[in-house]
Amino acid sequence: MHPARYWSQHSDDRLRCELCPRFCSLKDGQRGMCFVRMRQGGEIVLDTYGRSTGFCIDPIEKKPLNHFLPGTPVLSFGTAGCNLACKFCQNHEISKSREIDSLAHEASPETIARVARDHGCNSVAFTYNDPVIFLEYALDTAAACHEAGVKAVGVTAGYICDGPRVEFFSAMDAVNIDLKGFTDRFYRKLTGSGIGPVLDSIRYAVNETPCWVELTTLLIPGENDSTAELEELSQWVLDECGPDVPLHFTAFHPDHRMLDHDPTPLETLLRARSIAQMAGLRHVYIGNAHHPPAQSSYCHGCGARVIGRDWHMLSDWKLDDHGLCTACGTRFPGMIQGPPGEWGRKRQPIRMHEV
Repeated sequence: MHPARYWSQHSDDRLRCELCPRFCSLKDGQRGMCFVRMRQGGEIVLDTYGRSTGFCIDPIEKKPLNHFLPGTPVLSFGTAGCNLACKFCQNHEISKSREIDSLAHEASPETIARVARDHGCNSVAFTYNDPVIFLEYALDTAAACHEAGVKAVGVTAGYICDGPRVEFFSAMDAVNIDLKGFTDRFYRKLTGSGIGPVLDSIRYAVNETPCWVELTTLLIPGENDSTAELEELSQWVLDECGPDVPLHFTAFHPDHRMLDHDPTPLETLLRARSIAQMAGLRHVYIGNAHHPPAQSSYCHGCGARVIGRDWHMLSDWKLDDHGLCTACGTRFPGMIQGPPGEWGRKRQPIRMHEV
């Protein structure tokens, strides 16, 4: 058990968790909706600190991050639980786990940073489930990574309160934030949450921190893929984030409690990409589908393809070591440090007790 932050005395017999907008009010022994933050006596604790469902080295593009150290490996891990209730969750074995004892992989923040550095990983990603709910573990690991010269990456739904939002995003070098839809109806019906705090997180991360931000929307047929909703979403991103924040439209496949929905057609992804580009967004991608032209990156100055991608494999590279287009000198937005990495599509599980 590890002491948790962001809670207060709510009543004579309850403590209120103030990490996320659910504000779970807990009696002694009760767990929050996320399942991993619980009342223990006179405090709230995090009982997944230092334990994970597993560690794996992935391509950074899998997060997805296309403008952050392209081609490099990232050491990825998650814990258990989640503070959302997405009916379409594609990691529900982890995010909906109620078996804390299944977290068999133990590692301190310092060990994670060392293993990442020793395996040539440029970054560590908090992913698979939402790092918001294991905030203390994520923040300590990010600090240890920075001490070791390794960057910290968060993959999050952004459903977090104001105070912890500042602390979380300030500790990250890059994040991918899920913008799951663009109506409160969608959020209430399919995620059991609300869209307002998510929009606040995106605004804050983009405009108030040096953290590199990319956004992802999983398109579910008949739920969040209408032309009107995609136009509104794209315009909001342009107005609030600017034209250079990358937006990824990814394909849904039937999972968890939405097995009755069809997979997302490629045509829907390409239509969404076209709508976002017409709105003025410069870097729009598709994911979970094979279409190299829509997975590649282009210079917004001259239109040259500056990074070719086929799934997570890079091909064309027309950027100098400072991220400038070699054809016209326009700066490519993101974090480009020297030549691209060569990790490709590999996935390498890591057993912490063996390293």
